[in-house]
Amino acid sequence: MPPLPISRYPVPELKDLPDDIREKILAVQEKAGFVPNVFLVLAHRPEEFRAFFAYHDALMTKESDLTQADMEMIIVATSNDNGCQYCVIAHGAILRIRAKNPLIADQVAVNYRKADISPRQTAMLDFAMKVSNNAQSTSDADFQTLYEHGFSDEDIWDIAAITAFFGLSNRMANFTSMRPNDEFYSMARD
Repeated sequence: MPPLPISRYPVPELKDLPDDIREKILAVQEKAGFVPNVFLVLAHRPEEFRAFFAYHDALMTKESDLTQADMEMIIVATSNDNGCQYCVIAHGAILRIRAKNPLIADQVAVNYRKADISPRQTAMLDFAMKVSNNAQSTSDADFQTLYEHGFSDEDIWDIAAITAFFGLSNRMANFTSMRPNDEFYSMARD
């Protein structure tokens, strides 16, 4: 049986992409050992690819009091709630690496409230879920709860921004029928 397509839209060949996009994809391939399908699928529209990854990098690579594992937990929990197979699988793999715990991503994806995480992380994910599902109802009480767990206003912005950005990502992945790379499933399980 031939492999299933990674997108319902045409996926460009690397050789046909603008130089800057091809270089970014090749750098990711060198680091990861494969090209995550999100890069190939979103390369269908080069200008949007550039904007998407510029914002992604601004959120995910800056100095923050959130740990890399915290950021990935936000992505996994909200992506599961949004029904995004690609992001749960891909960011679940990254969470396993960042948390140095092969169980945590599966626990967070299925039900973060029963996961082996701290009360601080639970409060963070409760807020992320509220932003994801009912942002208009966020209130000073939500901020107070997060302050009590040691989060600053900038941390709270980060939680909301990561949640919102990956809401966009989840919707694009679902709409394009983006398929997770097989490599993600086994990463950091041992």
